[in-house]
Amino acid sequence: MMIADLPLAFVKMSGTGNDFILVDHRRPRIVPEAMPEFARLVCRRRFSVGADGLILIEDSDRADFRWRFFNADGSEAEMCGNGARCAARFAYMHGIAPARMRFETLAGIIEASVADINVSVKMTRPTDLRLDLGLEVGGASLVLHSVDTGVPHVVIFVEDIDRTDVCGLGRSIRHHEAFMPAGTNVNFVQQRPDGAFKVRTYERGVEDETRACGTGAVAAALVAALLERAASPVEIVTSGGDRLTILFDLQGGPAADNVFLKGPAHVVYRGELNSEALLGGRSG
Repeated sequence: MMIADLPLAFVKMSGTGNDFILVDHRRPRIVPEAMPEFARLVCRRRFSVGADGLILIEDSDRADFRWRFFNADGSEAEMCGNGARCAARFAYMHGIAPARMRFETLAGIIEASVADINVSVKMTRPTDLRLDLGLEVGGASLVLHSVDTGVPHVVIFVEDIDRTDVCGLGRSIRHHEAFMPAGTNVNFVQQRPDGAFKVRTYERGVEDETRACGTGAVAAALVAALLERAASPVEIVTSGGDRLTILFDLQGGPAADNVFLKGPAHVVYRGELNSEALLGGRSG
């Protein structure tokens, strides 16, 4: 079965280490029911382009455009902070939206502004905040925090982030019954001597540690502030070594409003997907 009208132009972009395949899909080229499989195939590293996710830019009657965002495993996600920054710059570069724009996601309408390579995204209002949760994982008792910043996140403060088993522990928490059926992303956080926070994230949908996670950076910053370890603006250092800035207004409840994620969104290269990009390793 043909799942897409190929060849298909794309742009590879990176948002502080999160990498994405972006396609102008205002003229539909991919069969809707085949989008998850298409995303899984083109996001495979070594066999195809390779990326943390696929972003399709489509027309919207509610905003400047809408996106369809697919994780590397083919699952469709409500929101991705670094992906949103890449989508905004892509849309601006291609004349799809002005420098100050609004676009439609499953998490709601997102506002963004582009200034050269730097992009600021106004995130959806955080929900489901829970602090100081006790959890048994692998025979160990952990204290963690959770919040939905467009997608669900757990935040755990650690003493030595470089020696933390991000994949092993992250996978156990991601699939823990406390967060079923949807599961959760898991962020390990350590404060640096300069006051910034280093964050390493196990991402649901990628099922591995990624080099950065925008919604995870926001979750870490908000939890740090609510625990009185930080105040807006909060600097986050990703595992890839880049920096993200998170700004917000704390409210009672506890809650937060006017949450912004700022950082660079880089164009890596432009290319063309052909049928051979969908071959090899399909059963893996």
